[in-house]
Amino acid sequence: MFENGIPLPLLIVLTAVIAYFCGCFNGSVIVSKYILRDDVRNHGSGNAGLTNFYRTFGGLLTFVVILCDVLKAVVAILAAKYLFFNGYTIFLSAADTTAFWSAFAEYWAALFCLLGHMYPCMFHFKGGKGILSGGTIVWMIDWRVALVVWGGFLILFLLTKYVSLGSVWAGASFPFISWYCYPYPVIVLLAFLLGGLVLWKHRSNIVRLVHGNENKFSIHHNRDKS
Repeated sequence: MFENGIPLPLLIVLTAVIAYFCGCFNGSVIVSKYILRDDVRNHGSGNAGLTNFYRTFGGLLTFVVILCDVLKAVVAILAAKYLFFNGYTIFLSAADTTAFWSAFAEYWAALFCLLGHMYPCMFHFKGGKGILSGGTIVWMIDWRVALVVWGGFLILFLLTKYVSLGSVWAGASFPFISWYCYPYPVIVLLAFLLGGLVLWKHRSNIVRLVHGNENKFSIHHNRDKS
């Protein structure tokens, strides 16, 4: 640690790097490629996410994937909070300033954690769509944000059985509830970037939803041998 705290530019870069490499720890790829010896990205939608893993392999290892994607999000956010609260002396100032930097640490780390999950450098930048990790992050940010994002997701999923429709809601609603809870321009910008990333990764799902040929979720997995 620096005597007077870590300089803010270095702190921002350090947080981004840690969060990105946390995100790169893709449970779906690691379990399928190194335990099952059959890369999930060679099956189904080609996506390295939980839904494609479950549809392809099913089984108890699905819970290992869930655990990996949840824990990496937790570590990324907690590391950011630790660095900002212990490495930067601005937290000795006014409470409203502290609230801003606390939110900034979470949203900044969230952005790079999802970038790592979606575009992992050690897996040829081919990762997942960020819903499970993102869903973990929103609970760590604010229960109000989580309530809107997860509430809408669950309602749409239960009514339609489309995971992707719930995911689109999550990406679209996140910036607006963030705007309501944290009306700081920088936080709102980060929230729109995060929501935009989720929608961008689901663009093919959106097209299929519009044309009525999106796959519905089923508790039975169907391994693709092609």
